[in-house]
Amino acid sequence: MICPVVYAEFAPSARDRRQLDEWLQHGGTRTVALTAEHGYAAGLAHAAYRKAGSKRERVLADFLIGAHALHEANRLLTRDRGFYRKYFSGLTILDA
Repeated sequence: MICPVVYAEFAPSARDRRQLDEWLQHGGTRTVALTAEHGYAAGLAHAAYRKAGSKRERVLADFLIGAHALHEANRLLTRDRGFYRKYFSGLTILDA
């Protein structure tokens, strides 16, 4: 499963939306909407990131992805293990 933010990140790789949807369907991947719960968790994590004095290397979309994965799947496939482990401690990280 992916959230709409990840869907948006994949979009430029496809010729059109139909092709993207076919790729995802072929891989057994579905898109699950973001909720207010995801947005709230992402906002809190982003605020903690900024309060810690972190540079503006991360965008809110990164936090939305983490919050969605935490609440919907409890796991995330990513190359960026350190960031997601720090701000989403209950999230199981799978190495990409």
